[in-house]
Amino acid sequence: QLQLVESGGGLVQPGGSLSVSCAASGFTLAVYAISWFRQAPGKEREGVGCITRAGRSTIDAASVKGRFTISRDNAKNTVYLQMNSLKPEDTAVYYCAAVRRSGSWFHCGTSDSSMDYWGKGTLVTVSL
Repeated sequence: QLQLVESGGGLVQPGGSLSVSCAASGFTLAVYAISWFRQAPGKEREGVGCITRAGRSTIDAASVKGRFTISRDNAKNTVYLQMNSLKPEDTAVYYCAAVRRSGSWFHCGTSDSSMDYWGKGTLVTVSL
């Protein structure tokens, strides 16, 4: 069974850091571009950023640029979202998604309609 599983969410104080992981089960993550999304309470899901198969990452959400980074470790079949200088408005369920297209080596994006697989999400709460 093909699955993406996010982990590492939890409660963190404002200004703190947290790394959430996206692990693949049943398939090789290395052949997919991976995107991160988040959905805050009462809000629509938004794209955070993505990483290509080649390992080039981009952050699309203006509110997290300079604070969040995305990396991948293909040997561990895992992609990471490192979040620094967290703010209460970063509170959300964070999802990873995988897409495999002919251009995924060089390109990735955060169009949620383009994803092949989704994880179930992990909750990140930023609060005192």
